[in-house]
Amino acid sequence: MTTTDTPVDAPPASEAELLIGGMTCAACAARVEKKLNRMPGVTATVNFATEKAKVTYPAGVEVADLIATVVKTGYTAQEPPPPRPAPEAVRPDGPEQDPKLAALRQRLVVCAALAVPVVLLAMVPALQFDNWQWLSLTLAAPVVVWGGLPFHTAAWTNARHAASTMDTLVSVGTLAAFGWSLWALFLGDAGMPGMRHGFDLTVSRTDGAATIYLEVAAGVTAFLLLGRYLEARAKRRAGAALRALMELGAKDVAVLRDGREVRIPVDRLAVGDRFVVRPGEKIATDGTVVEGTSAVDASMLTGESAPVDVTAGDTVTGATVNAGGRLVVEATRIGADTRLARMARLVEDAQNGKAEVQRLADRVAAVFVPVVLLIAVATFGGWLGATGDTVAAFSAAVAVLIIACPCALGLATPTALLVGTGRGAQLGILIKGPEVLESTRRVDTVVLDKTGTVTTGRMTLQDVHAADGTDEKQLLRLAGAVEHASEHPVARAVAAGAEERAGELPGVERFENLPGQGVRGHVEGHEVTVGRLFDGRLPEELASAKERAERGGRTAVVVGWDGAARGVLAVADAVKETSAEAVRELRALGLTPVLLTGDNQAVAEAVAAEVGVDEVIAEVLPEDKVAVVRRLQAEGRTVAMVGDGVNDAAALATADLGLAMGTGTDAAIEAGDLTLVRGDLRAAADAIRLARRTLGTIKGNLVWAFGYNVAALPLAAAGLLNPMIAGAAMAFSSVFVVTNSLRLRTFRETPLHSDASLT
Repeated sequence: MTTTDTPVDAPPASEAELLIGGMTCAACAARVEKKLNRMPGVTATVNFATEKAKVTYPAGVEVADLIATVVKTGYTAQEPPPPRPAPEAVRPDGPEQDPKLAALRQRLVVCAALAVPVVLLAMVPALQFDNWQWLSLTLAAPVVVWGGLPFHTAAWTNARHAASTMDTLVSVGTLAAFGWSLWALFLGDAGMPGMRHGFDLTVSRTDGAATIYLEVAAGVTAFLLLGRYLEARAKRRAGAALRALMELGAKDVAVLRDGREVRIPVDRLAVGDRFVVRPGEKIATDGTVVEGTSAVDASMLTGESAPVDVTAGDTVTGATVNAGGRLVVEATRIGADTRLARMARLVEDAQNGKAEVQRLADRVAAVFVPVVLLIAVATFGGWLGATGDTVAAFSAAVAVLIIACPCALGLATPTALLVGTGRGAQLGILIKGPEVLESTRRVDTVVLDKTGTVTTGRMTLQDVHAADGTDEKQLLRLAGAVEHASEHPVARAVAAGAEERAGELPGVERFENLPGQGVRGHVEGHEVTVGRLFDGRLPEELASAKERAERGGRTAVVVGWDGAARGVLAVADAVKETSAEAVRELRALGLTPVLLTGDNQAVAEAVAAEVGVDEVIAEVLPEDKVAVVRRLQAEGRTVAMVGDGVNDAAALATADLGLAMGTGTDAAIEAGDLTLVRGDLRAAADAIRLARRTLGTIKGNLVWAFGYNVAALPLAAAGLLNPMIAGAAMAFSSVFVVTNSLRLRTFRETPLHSDASLT
């Protein structure tokens, strides 16, 4: 007997997103997350890089309760304000647009200007004039008190809640150095005129009453402010791709009202409104073209450079650019339902998530600070007991406090996710969450749905075989004229192909649909039949052409008039031009492709041979696709599935990694782990490469962050690091992690040639 934690009739949980203020390191995020998760029925994930909490909470809990819990923990929380259209001139990644960043920069500039003379005076004995130490105190005091105020405030707030964070280490370390200096200056011998002292990279033994640490207090504060500023700026750059994506949309739109154009803000647009899009303008929202013909540039949304031709009846996507003629579009989706908004939501959700490796880092960061405080106390006691030198013991303990800040641990995963998912969005690849990254590393088999994924999903005219003495152009004109009156997919393919190859089609009279046999009609004085009416009495030449077409997996239709068969037309679902290239790229990534389809074996094998797939599973009912995926998994394979239809949704969800074509149905997109916005199978290989590269960056960051702390702490405790050098190293560690993540911005799609490098 099994039990569940939640009753069957329990009301559905709600979701909320909160902006968290006051977090300064991974330990802060871990504390907020822990407090929220202690609330009954609440599940929360707090992201230090994005400063957001994603919370799922049950009925009976209000958002106000969640905010109150965060506030009690010592931080601020609020719901995000509704999005407002940004002016076109605003650069989404411009630092000047962030008041917090501007204030931090101002604090850094002032502190650096004051701290540099203090450090130089301490490091270069030749600059030490009489009473230089009092000038150092005058310059250092504002740096430690005002410049370090964010650290001191956060440390005090956490101390009131019986907690410790990175700020605790910084505040205790800098205030201890400053306090020691005040004692030495006012109560010791350091304030005497003519006092001199040198600077060592390691801890040195000197007279404690004549030693000041003003350069440590001021220098470390300035270094940490520099590190925090560079970190904040890099984080902003990391999120620039998402902000740019969310600001792609048009700001206003020309709506038709009683035959006149009225320009209104895009947020006042309603479903069913018709609006005008002139050449060069952005399409305001998702809709259907009701008038006009043009080419639409979707490169900013899909990464695909070639414009797509559209005409009446075609769907268009908001934020794409009308590159040709005037269009009249009827809005079908607005606001949060648009494709652009859904893309942005997927990207943001992915950035809010956590991979398993990051959860380990969070657990380490949560206990790291208290452990470091104990190590610092032990270091002080150990040095004092071993040497009896209070100055050396104090220097070593301060170095331990300052170098051990776990910022890099907290930034390792979120910044890589920010950049990786943002870059993916620019290329038309949407990663749903960090858990997906782990799956891409393990996948060894990729199942490709045929229709709409490997093929276009539309029947097209492939071959024309005219009998001896029959003009091919006349064959196409007469067949196309009759088929033009039919709605059958094969008929539409014949009509479209005939019009393309033979020009304008003549009219048809006395059209007749013959169920199971084909169609018939009078065209230019001939009674024309298209279909199976001549089966069994074809001349050898046409019978052979029909057999070849069917053996190749194509649908063959016979065309005849005036009682005689005149030709054979072969129709098939055309393979996308890029599918063979995509299969080669997937193989180069170490994946074994499998073609899955409900079509007959001959059709499937023909398509597989054309694109280079060896393993074919054909004649599978839609509901059996899940069973196929499970069977492959039972064989020990880790399976990725690429599909686009409603009938692929369950298989996409069952696969270890689901890749949904963005040109497909909503059900498939919702079920997939990765969404490929453009309908190009090569994007599947690019998506897997990007996901693997992002995972590799995360692991590299974590190895650095863990390795740095493991190596640095013993060095500091052993007295091999001056506290100011320790502060510089700690700041560099965080900046290194963020900068390493930013390298993902250089990720490029595979060049369009068969020998492309896939590293």
